[in-house]
Amino acid sequence: MTFKEKVDTLLTEGLLEKPSIFLIDLIVTDAFKVIVTLDGDNGVALQDCIDVSKFIDANLDREEQDYSLEVASVGVGSPLKLIRQYKKNIGRTLIVKTSVEIIEAELVDANDDFVILSWKAREPKKIGKGKETVQKELKLPYVDIKEAIVTVTF
Repeated sequence: MTFKEKVDTLLTEGLLEKPSIFLIDLIVTDAFKVIVTLDGDNGVALQDCIDVSKFIDANLDREEQDYSLEVASVGVGSPLKLIRQYKKNIGRTLIVKTSVEIIEAELVDANDDFVILSWKAREPKKIGKGKETVQKELKLPYVDIKEAIVTVTF
């Protein structure tokens, strides 16, 4: 079993104790720097990161392999990677990039196959001159999403 496989197995075991927390990314560099990125259905507390870090650290032997370990929550403005992240952000505004356009819209719904986005747009009137505000809705499969980021409003 490689070092990365061992860390991955320990991470899976450690997260079983915290079902609302899930893995976003695991990186093990050539210099054995382990970088774990987590997210949670209700966010990730500092204590969650500490607990996962301690679990991994307690089950690895530094005599066998020297390493450094970094466990953190996903950052604000990080792209969404998992369907579970889309589901937890229903009702929030996303900036979604597709191969054709960039849309800033509310995430109305998300299932295992697609998301539904809703936004207002200014379009030319059907009759007469000028523009009117129309409500748009788009059913967008995950495969068509190049990047999606939750916008933060203050």
